Amino acid sequence: MGICSKIAAATIVLLCLWSVADSVLNTNITTILCNVGGYTSGDPFAVSLSYVVGELETDTPTQKNYDYYNISPYPNSFAYGHAACNLNLTTSDCKTCLGVAKTAMFNACPKRIGARSVLHDCTIRSNSTRGQRFPTQLLR
Repeated sequence: MGICSKIAAATIVLLCLWSVADSVLNTNITTILCNVGGYTSGDPFAVSLSYVVGELETDTPTQKNYDYYNISPYPNSFAYGHAACNLNLTTSDCKTCLGVAKTAMFNACPKRIGARSVLHDCTIRSNSTRGQRFPTQLLR
């Protein structure tokens, strides 16, 4: 085996080890943002929001590049959402990360018409208007 072959083999091994080490799930919270507007119990937006966020959590890990946008099918009160995961995660880790992000978002921003949770390895957001730029309250 020539020196070039040894260097190439060592480089491949190091890259594989670096890739494995880089894909360890990190669910540390970076930022949580909450819209100052809210909704009340019984509001149709609650049903739309639940639908959208539920699908973001389950469908994002199955999408190419772990990047997924969604809209609720209920025309009386639309909810919009987006979720994404670090491409180095496994499908299972992406789903786990989004579950943590969803819980953090709802705990920090109860009954808000828009919220965003950014973790180290994933993000999830929801709002009542597509592409809405809403006034927010920074929590972390």
